[in-house]
Amino acid sequence: MFGAPSRRDFLRLSGTLAVAGLAAGCGSPFVSSLTGSQPATADVIYWHLFGGGDGANMATMVQDVQRTSGLSVEATLLSWGNPYYTKLALAASSGRPPDVAISHLSRLPLLAEAGLIESVDEAGLTDAGITRDKFTPAAWSKATVSGTTYAVPLDTHPFVMFYNRTLADKAGLLDGSGRLKPMSGRQGFLDAITAMKDAGGEYGAISSNTADPSTTWRFFLTLYSGLAGPVVEDQGTTITLDRSAAEETFALMQELTVGKKLMPSSATITTVSTLFGQGKVGFLFDGVWQIPTYRGIKLPSGDPLDFDVVPFPAILGDQPRSYADSHALIIPRSGARSEERSRNAVTFVKGLLDDSAIWADGGHVPAWLPTQQSKEFKAKKPQSNYVRAAFDAVYDPPAWYTGAGSDFQNSMGAVITKVLAGQTTPGPAVDEMTAGLQTYADAKPPVG
Repeated sequence: MFGAPSRRDFLRLSGTLAVAGLAAGCGSPFVSSLTGSQPATADVIYWHLFGGGDGANMATMVQDVQRTSGLSVEATLLSWGNPYYTKLALAASSGRPPDVAISHLSRLPLLAEAGLIESVDEAGLTDAGITRDKFTPAAWSKATVSGTTYAVPLDTHPFVMFYNRTLADKAGLLDGSGRLKPMSGRQGFLDAITAMKDAGGEYGAISSNTADPSTTWRFFLTLYSGLAGPVVEDQGTTITLDRSAAEETFALMQELTVGKKLMPSSATITTVSTLFGQGKVGFLFDGVWQIPTYRGIKLPSGDPLDFDVVPFPAILGDQPRSYADSHALIIPRSGARSEERSRNAVTFVKGLLDDSAIWADGGHVPAWLPTQQSKEFKAKKPQSNYVRAAFDAVYDPPAWYTGAGSDFQNSMGAVITKVLAGQTTPGPAVDEMTAGLQTYADAKPPVG
């Protein structure tokens, strides 16, 4: 357990980012919080990190909640990744945070262990009916740190398999209803990808693996987790990487690229979107958030790109696994927050959950079961086709250094990229990954 941090702890953690944030605009809620005045510009102050299509969907949800609840909400978009979490931690440590904020569940442990957020019980969320039985189990479990639940999961966004239905039909991979036939096991996986290439695909499958370490990490952990448990335990201080499982995972990944050339050994995000978007690749391994990228795409022939999305099957091991993360709603701790503002925060969180079918338009699986099981969500395609992936979800192992946009994902992904490119073999790659894990395991947490 980490001790409660001081403001100096977080300034030491990333002073440069804090200075950049302060310079961004004197009237922002962030600056007000650091100078000790809780902004009273709205009934609820809400921070998030959603731009693009997700940002538009969130704006619609916020407007809906304002209309139905009568509350005014000031929603502030902050920079994604480390800058966001630095600003959030600084504001919370100052005692003047927003009333509600977004956190990736993979980033939750440090915030919770540092005492910066209220538990769902403390915040009054449990009394409002926001309870374990109404959420996807894997997401609720990840929202729980050392036996206490600190966040309300909004979604699960898993790593999945997109597939080109036209090529899959030519390859004989579709069943009578036009859906991808079940596959399982290492050989079944390889056979399906091979069939896609033989059916006319430039490649059988593709995934971004050049300058995209987070994607390669998601791919690795999806496969590896069928064979073994977390790569680290004890809040990241003990390395538990299974050498045999890691070598087997690396061997399969390298066979796909260098061995059988079923996937490109070097592919940027642009390469991926171009080849899959032009119908030249059978499978795409990516996150569900890419669904809006390919919806409505036209092929060179003028026909629409016909694709679907399914969870990963069991490939290595007997049980299917899908790397995933979740966006969640948290209540940052603040002794200055009034009872009224606390009630407003609970109303706002509940309103977003009830409106989360809109959130699913970005590809996310709602974590709130009343929405997930609704007719409205079940009618959404392909979103409702891969709900199982949310139940098979594997998250980053709990540690202060893991999570979305972390240096940990970048360094682990860099090793995997070299395997995919054929620049190293499985044995040395495991050695390099283990050495990287040791560096993190030995590092002193930024607070405590």
